[in-house]
Amino acid sequence: MSDTNRTVHIIGAGPAGLMAAERLARAGLAVTVHEAMPSVARKFLMAGRGGLNLTHSEDIAPFTGRYGEAAGTVGAWLDAFSPTHLIGWAEGLGQATFTGSSGRVFPRAMKASPLLRAWLGRLNALGVEVRTRSRLVGRREGGWVFETPDGERVETADAVVLALGGASWPRLGSDGTWRDWLEAEGVAVEPFRPSNVGFDVAWSEVFADRFAGQPLKPIALTHGDRTVRGEAMVTRYGLEGGAIYALSAGLRDAIGRDGSAALTVDLRPDLTVEALAGRLAKPRGKDSATNWLRKVAGLSPAAVGLLREIPGELPAGADKLAKRIKAVRLTLTGVQGLARAISSAGGVRLDQVDAGLMLTALPGVFVAGEMLDWEAPTGGYLLQASMASGVVVADGVLGWLERRQGPLSG
Repeated sequence: MSDTNRTVHIIGAGPAGLMAAERLARAGLAVTVHEAMPSVARKFLMAGRGGLNLTHSEDIAPFTGRYGEAAGTVGAWLDAFSPTHLIGWAEGLGQATFTGSSGRVFPRAMKASPLLRAWLGRLNALGVEVRTRSRLVGRREGGWVFETPDGERVETADAVVLALGGASWPRLGSDGTWRDWLEAEGVAVEPFRPSNVGFDVAWSEVFADRFAGQPLKPIALTHGDRTVRGEAMVTRYGLEGGAIYALSAGLRDAIGRDGSAALTVDLRPDLTVEALAGRLAKPRGKDSATNWLRKVAGLSPAAVGLLREIPGELPAGADKLAKRIKAVRLTLTGVQGLARAISSAGGVRLDQVDAGLMLTALPGVFVAGEMLDWEAPTGGYLLQASMASGVVVADGVLGWLERRQGPLSG
């Protein structure tokens, strides 16, 4: 059997699916990618609107630790396709990269669209067929059924890769509706939960009206035994932003378990309590409290407003006020839903796939990307793992086809 007669259909044209398509096409297989939306990689493009965060430059041990309970599995993916590999891949598409002060890695163009155009050009040159408005609706007698503008179409393939995404930002195409039919096929799927998402805080009306849309930075947030430095954005419903997202799994689970979660905000993480108290010991003079705190403590109006959200007057003594500034205690009362989440937890359980990401219940059917049950904070970790899973799943497909049909010539 020639390699071009071995067909693979990939369902979902996000980063994981497209990476799998590239690797399989390079091996000489006939690859078709199906995308339900009118255009490909919509979530990828949305993520790149503010600067496409490709990956992160931190050492691989802490990098892998960002994946929490799934660190062992995702670590194996990173062995196959590391941050260094991803950077080299992007630069091979003509997209030079740089590392920001936070350690995050971006394309110099700071957009997703130039990289995606170059990527689609490469896939076209490799012979990959991309079919948009081709929506999977299920399986029938061994075939895969798609709704298309030309009516129903049934496809068969030597192997199929499912890269249908999780359940966040459903308007961009990843709506998680595949869960029901995959469970009907005997695949165990964990319920979807929002990740990298904002949390509700019962702000006073005055605070919400005045400070919604304003950042708190630089700050440190603590929940349980975890502390994260960064920034957060005040919203009418509560808080969102990078530092919150880094704690979102623990905060979400605490709210689900206890109905609320305690969050401690350090408004001046760069100063000790003693150093801050020394500044606050200076006479206030005729300044308003807000102006005085801006001058001597370096607090923004939003930070001062946050201090005043705590019941009671601001502490009068320098030591007590310094301790308040270093430990503002908030109660988070709820979690924003999947429609507002950057990513989702849940999906196909990792014990349902083998090392090559083939479903044990459905031989010849593979799963990649956010369909699988893993999560990570923003900062390049989501995209890195998704694309790495695309490499792993492609290698899994190639290995399975060789075991069934003989060696590949590509």
